[in-house]
Formats: sequence, C-alpha cells, structure tokens
Amino acid sequence: MAEMEVADKGGKKKGPGVKKGKKLSTRVDLTPMVDLGFLLITFFMFTTTLSKPKTMEINMPYKDENIQEEDETKIKESTALTILLSKKHRVYYYEGMGTDPETAPEVKVTTFKPQDGIRDVIIDKRKKVDDLKRTGALGEKDKTTILIKPDSNSTYEDMVNILDEMAINDIRVYAIVDITDVDREFIHETEQANGQ
Repeated sequence: MAEMEVADKGGKKKGPGVKKGKKLSTRVDLTPMVDLGFLLITFFMFTTTLSKPKTMEINMPYKDENIQEEDETKIKESTALTILLSKKHRVYYYEGMGTDPETAPEVKVTTFKPQDGIRDVIIDKRKKVDDLKRTGALGEKDKTTILIKPDSNSTYEDMVNILDEMAINDIRVYAIVDITDVDREFIHETEQANGQ
C-alpha cells in the first residue's frame, strides 16, 4: 500500500512553561488513486479504436463452379490488350490475348515514362476499340479489356503504377492474371531481339 506520512513539528516556541503540542501524523492513502489509474488505462484500452490498415479494394469476380462453358463471359481478341510486367520497370505488351498457338503476337516493350509510355499504348487501344464500335464490328457493350500479368521479377511499384494507369485512363474492365510460360518466352524473345 502506498502512503505518505507527514509529521507535525509543532510550534516554534521552546522553553520552560511552554506546552508542547501533540505531534500528529497525517497519512494519505494513495491506493484508490492507483486503482483509478488502472481503471482508466483499462477503459481506454477497450474503447480506443486502433488504426485500420488502408488497403486498395479490388472487386474480384465470383467463381461459380456450376457455370457452363457457353455461359462464361468471353473476351474478344479485338478488345484485349495484354500487359506483361517484368524486371527493371519494363512493360511488355501485345494486342489480344496470345491464345493462337500458330501465330505469335507482336510483343513490344515500353516503360511508365510520360511520353511513348504504357499510357499512350492504352489510349491508342481505347481509340481502336471505339473506332470498331463506330464501324459496327463491335457491339455497344464491348469494352477495352486489359490483362495484367506481373512476372515474378517485377516490383510492387510497377503493379501500383499499372493499376493507377487503369484508373487514369478509365479502364473499367481489367484483370490481374498469372503469367504463363508462353508469356515468359515472349519476353525472352523480345529481349533477345532488342539485344537486352
């Protein structure tokens, strides 16, 4: 128990005939104050809201196991643009999805630089899709679709940058897809062709 003791030293007069005052001790019991302190600490620990982590919300599509193949949403080759994120902030891209095994797509390389970067590529793709809609080759519901495939040697910064490009260019339909060995082969061939 914590306590404070204060002794009374009495009056200043000394000598014969002077009665000494009775010494009193004053004790202050600090136990209730310590209890109150712990009570307040406990109260604030339970009522304080801890800071919540700030994360980017990504709406993932619902995967139905019972869906038939003909009911699946198909992406048209003419609306698709595939972006491959690779090492040293390099961005490889090609038109379509590269699903034709006989015809390899023309893979090009760019970066996130302001001029002639991936933003200009996305803007050009949007214009092409809009032109196809005007000519009637595509329906009104067809939209520019971008497939983002980050390689294992790409950086988190590149991923954030490409998601920013989706927001800046108002690309509503895009997907983050696992990169395939075929895509890695495309990158390797492009690097060899460019002497990198």
